[in-house]
Amino acid sequence: MKTLFRTDIPLTCSQDRRAKIKSVDRAKFSSKAVLPLRAISNGSTRPAKLYGQNKINKSCRLQVVNAAAESESQVNGLTELEDCIEAEQFSREMLDELFDIAEDMEKVERGTPDARMLEGYIMATLFYEPSTRTRLSFESAMRRLGGAVLTTESAGEYSSAAKGETLEDTMRTVEGYADVIVLRHFQAGSAKRAAGAASIPIINAGDGPGQHPTQALLDLYTIRKEVGRLDNIKVGLVGDLANGRTVRSLATALTLFDNVTLVFVAPPVVKMKDDIKHFLDENNVSWIEVDDLMKVASEVDVLYQTRIQRERFADRPEEYEQARGKYIITKEVMEALPETSVVMHPLPRLDEIAEEVDSDPRAAYFRQAQNGLYIRMALLKILLNI
Repeated sequence: MKTLFRTDIPLTCSQDRRAKIKSVDRAKFSSKAVLPLRAISNGSTRPAKLYGQNKINKSCRLQVVNAAAESESQVNGLTELEDCIEAEQFSREMLDELFDIAEDMEKVERGTPDARMLEGYIMATLFYEPSTRTRLSFESAMRRLGGAVLTTESAGEYSSAAKGETLEDTMRTVEGYADVIVLRHFQAGSAKRAAGAASIPIINAGDGPGQHPTQALLDLYTIRKEVGRLDNIKVGLVGDLANGRTVRSLATALTLFDNVTLVFVAPPVVKMKDDIKHFLDENNVSWIEVDDLMKVASEVDVLYQTRIQRERFADRPEEYEQARGKYIITKEVMEALPETSVVMHPLPRLDEIAEEVDSDPRAAYFRQAQNGLYIRMALLKILLNI
């Protein structure tokens, strides 16, 4: 369906700093102009990005209208996705399309046009908290699609944040060097703040005890691949449910599917917080709290284990000791787990899953981590409008 840019609608901008928008000289797109071409996934080509062309505040973007009829269905949500901040941004239809793109990303081969689709684009990763899987999978995703990476680890210690620079100022600076920013921060809500300040896409790679949306996306993708469905499932969430942003995001995302039951298994000091329980109630999702891990294992389709997050107990060491080691997935627990069920874990693990479980084909956590690469490749493709 053909779309046109409306040029008769005046642009408005909520922030004075973006009031001046650089227009692209039409002559550059004339038949006499020579622009490098970038291959895209359907085998066609498109003009390579002109640097600075997308440095426009998201609230000031040109309005796209349907040239055929304004009454027809809305453009799919993924085409309008500007940032990835929380799991609630995604509808079921958006997830279906995202997962289809992720499946395509699994087939990308080195040396093909698809492996160069992000050539000329730069991703900046800013991590204020430690990370292995999330940071490396994002960087691998960008490089596997031909893009470049600027990275800083321990950003709070080794960036200008150590000098007192605000998160907002950091975003406004880094956006001048990159086309997309992946942010992990220790404060809940930091990703929203960053998205409000930046004019390029922001991806939340975890904001303290808040959300970890890309983990939720890869978890859903893994469940779909391993179990074969996302409707009519029973999921046991085990471990640190109070501080675990992964389980909070996953519980939220599962409300999009039909006949889902969540079972919470957690020590008293790290039970699932009321905000998630209320959200589940509002969306008519069944949930219960139990303390018998063996019984839960025998009934669920997915047993999702998490570690007790010691870093969240800096001033409460006695509570950490109360929580750690209470629920451990052992060979005996696996004997109770149905043959068609799987064990998942966002990693890293400590002692909450015994190493003897790793050889069980139902142990899906390393396959789960691999799926994160494909989901993040898909997100980068979408957010950069390729």
